[in-house]
Amino acid sequence: MYQYIWKDKRGGGKLYKHLRTKGKKYRKRGLGKDDRGLITNRVDIDKRPRIVEDKKRVGDLEIDLVIGKDHKGALLTINDRATGLLFMGKVETKESIEIEAKTIELLQDWKPLLHTITSDNGKEFANHQQIAEKLDIDYFFAKPYHSWERGANENLNGLIRQYFPKKSNFTNITQKQIDRVISILNNRPRKRFGFKTPNEVFAQKLNENLGVAFIT
Repeated sequence: MYQYIWKDKRGGGKLYKHLRTKGKKYRKRGLGKDDRGLITNRVDIDKRPRIVEDKKRVGDLEIDLVIGKDHKGALLTINDRATGLLFMGKVETKESIEIEAKTIELLQDWKPLLHTITSDNGKEFANHQQIAEKLDIDYFFAKPYHSWERGANENLNGLIRQYFPKKSNFTNITQKQIDRVISILNNRPRKRFGFKTPNEVFAQKLNENLGVAFIT
């Protein structure tokens, strides 16, 4: 059938216009130019230390944005892979310089505990080198369209959406509201932790690390 249609088209016929694609070639997702843009000096997740996969070490982080209605405002979300601990703050835009500043603001006090941070390939994370330098942390990028490589963060963003649904307007959200959600989620028992809370798991791991440091 298709051979007949293409023969008709070459002869000036219009049967091809009745095809769903109208003779246009399919564009496979993920091929060609990535519309999220190229990030200078990105380090692929393949080069991330294997210990990060174990989710046992405090200080291996994932970072993402939860976008507000009509793309007005966003929440920068950061989670610790080992404990599920959440850090979160509001940003007015997705500009990389603002994302850099908010990331450093949220993590500065935790700098001695930090090891790695992993994000997707959005242009908002273009200032990854500045973040890495100022926080003394190794920065890695997941592969395009591989959201499962930041699975813990994706799941946490789903929990955050319970309090800030997709149609939420972030323009007037206050830090007090954000802090309330942080407190709720960091004190919410998780099945993966034997129904301990992220705060409890964090305290436990911190004590274990201090104990090892004291012994050695």
